[in-house]
Amino acid sequence: MFRRRLRLSAVVGACLLVAASAATSGAPAGALPADEPAVQVTIDSFGPVAPKPGQPVVIKGRVTNTSSVTFDDPQALACIDRTRLASTSAVDAIPTEQNIPLNDRDSCSNLTNDTQTFQPFDKPLAPKETVGFSLTVPWKEWRITDQTGVYVVGVTFRGNPPDTGRVMAGRARILMPVLGKQPLTRTVNTALVVPLRHRPTQLGGRNFANDALAKALAPTGSLGRLLALGRQHRVTWLVDPAMLDEIRQLAKGYVILGQNGQTTPGTGQAVAADWLKEFDTRRTRGDQVVLLPYGDPDVAGLLDSGEPLKKLVARARTKTERSGGELAPGFTNGLSLEGGAAASRYLGAASGGFAGATRDDLNLVSSSSWSAANRPVLTSTPVYDVLTPGSPDQTVRTVIADSSLTSGGPDAGTADNPLQVRQRFAAVTALIAAAGKTTASVVALPPRGWDSDGAATTALANSLSLPWIKATDVATVVAANPRPQTTRAPAARTTNGTLTESQLNGIKQLDDATTTMQNLLFDPTQLPEVMTQALLRSTSLGWNGYSEEARSFTAIELGSANQQLGKVHLVNASVDRGLRKEIKVNLAGSKGTFPLTITNDTDWSVRVGIVVTPANRSDLKIKALQTAVLGPGQKWTPRITASAEQNGLIRANAQVTTAGGEPVGKSQELLIQASQYGSVGWILVGAACALLFGTSFVRIYRRVRIERRNPAAVSTETADPAHDRPEANGAPEAPAPGTSLKEGVGSKDG
Repeated sequence: MFRRRLRLSAVVGACLLVAASAATSGAPAGALPADEPAVQVTIDSFGPVAPKPGQPVVIKGRVTNTSSVTFDDPQALACIDRTRLASTSAVDAIPTEQNIPLNDRDSCSNLTNDTQTFQPFDKPLAPKETVGFSLTVPWKEWRITDQTGVYVVGVTFRGNPPDTGRVMAGRARILMPVLGKQPLTRTVNTALVVPLRHRPTQLGGRNFANDALAKALAPTGSLGRLLALGRQHRVTWLVDPAMLDEIRQLAKGYVILGQNGQTTPGTGQAVAADWLKEFDTRRTRGDQVVLLPYGDPDVAGLLDSGEPLKKLVARARTKTERSGGELAPGFTNGLSLEGGAAASRYLGAASGGFAGATRDDLNLVSSSSWSAANRPVLTSTPVYDVLTPGSPDQTVRTVIADSSLTSGGPDAGTADNPLQVRQRFAAVTALIAAAGKTTASVVALPPRGWDSDGAATTALANSLSLPWIKATDVATVVAANPRPQTTRAPAARTTNGTLTESQLNGIKQLDDATTTMQNLLFDPTQLPEVMTQALLRSTSLGWNGYSEEARSFTAIELGSANQQLGKVHLVNASVDRGLRKEIKVNLAGSKGTFPLTITNDTDWSVRVGIVVTPANRSDLKIKALQTAVLGPGQKWTPRITASAEQNGLIRANAQVTTAGGEPVGKSQELLIQASQYGSVGWILVGAACALLFGTSFVRIYRRVRIERRNPAAVSTETADPAHDRPEANGAPEAPAPGTSLKEGVGSKDG
């Protein structure tokens, strides 16, 4: 591979010889090192933005040796690809040449006929060393036509690494729009949408996880710099209302919650107040404010998850519609989707079906969501009716932001370079201005995560002052296109969410706890607003790249929700069983009752029920109870009716529930002591009783019969009771007078 790099053409060698003393002799024998030596070329300034024929162009920048070798005879040279690009699609199709070795990239030809177009450096370029360059290219050196178009130009670095020939070790390219002799035919109405978003930091009330939001609001922070753009330029603000709520709390005062529960006073109160004041000034001046769904949720991820998370998209949109009153009447309920999240199943579901949805709601989608071959034409209007077969209306009025306006330079890694963004914006809009005579409108929307410090967006805003640009807002663009064309929604993968599975599981747990709390309340509309806000913030796309913060946020909010649920609980005396606490009750007889007491320590009225289920026996039967309403601080002591068929200890669980039967907090273990006889015992007792009463009845009946048949016997017995008889006292009875022993022993009668 490296031997191929040594084969420099004769033409290039001749050009190098003309390049005065900066050129050196041909390559000696030997191969290049295994790792291709490279330098980083950076273009820091380019002017004018769009030169006219005859104007010289000044390119300034730096070269940094990022390799481990020293380059002898280093030199920077201006270069150009003389292919005139006359359409925006041609600009989008510029190859990055990432798969071509540096020394083999020949799409940008070096300029060497004028000494101003190249700059030799005074000494070798050592590793990690940086040197600046300034090149002035006369118009004639470009050798291009006088027509309007876009060209790829740049700066290359050439030098001699040790033991090799002369090589091109670095290159940087940039777009150069040229304004031809023929004037541009139309003005381009341009709406710049400036996103004001930040990952959630509020943990509820005055507690914040960190000071990141306050730092971003400072004049030198990302949000501070973005807001300052509104002072000089007309822009459309894209704002997360959850972030505005957080900023309002910062302005009132806040604390930073540490890991050990200790708090530190926040220092950004004044900064937040100043930012809010500036934002209100921009809004009252007439800047359009588009509010995102509350919390800036991961629409695709929530919808792909199905129920119960699917419903949070509509809840976030409804929350924005209702919270927009603080910004009324200068706000628009909006939605912003990009990538696979712009597919019809997401756009159709998220654009409607929520309380307060209207035709005036704004749906923003990036053109990068479509493949290059299927991308809608945006040279005249960005407003389309996108086909969404799954939605009620089958189409969704959509504003498609031209991603080409924010794509940066032709080289990889330049998408958010401010200078490259400015030149790209100028190039694309100049081509649109030259492409027809009817009204042209475009919308520029920086993609998510594109501009960490706001510098690239500032470059976009400054470009609104170009002669062929008329700055406007999205509302004006939409109003100018009342009958848009129709296009298909972009294709997408099976799933297109951003949040991880772990994050979605945490959201599900928080949603369960929040839903249980709402269902527990006697008046569900009294659910604390902070709980709804926390749930929606947990779904934020702002968590992308901050997974640990997201996990911590969701865990804290889940703990807070469970703490509220735990305030509705059983208060019966319990038996301590080490790590467990059990309530012990007694059950006497086949059926019995025992009391359980529930208390409501929350600040709201709740409707509760209680369910007792056996844990180790199947013969325990519990009669269902009706629910009861408990005011704040009130208790309820229902008597639980139970029955058991056998004696012994029964383990059971008592669970406080909502009116719908959802468990509230943890269940409480019960120890039920059953003391009844059981069915066999009752049979034996019954038999014994029957035997006792039966024998008594027989004896009484026989006695009665004897009395009726022989009354005299009864009289004699009565006159001579048994205890008066001699034999009763152990003595023999004496014979009656006048009788003999003989008569007593034998007689005629025998």
